Amino acid sequence: MMARRAWYWLLALPFIALLDVPIYDRIDPRFAGIPFFYWYQLAWVVLTAMLLGVVYLATRVRER
Repeated sequence: MMARRAWYWLLALPFIALLDVPIYDRIDPRFAGIPFFYWYQLAWVVLTAMLLGVVYLATRVRER
């Protein structure tokens, strides 16, 4: 039971990564002409969805 709860700490990663705005408040490097500020946030949207999937699969209760 406790091991399953530890997986929820992964959901803190996006929050922590986006909390300190000065880290990613810049224009370069650009990706396909998009400033870093925007593609960094968009990348975290995709990563967060993947993390949610991992946490869901790791914490769901399996019926026998």
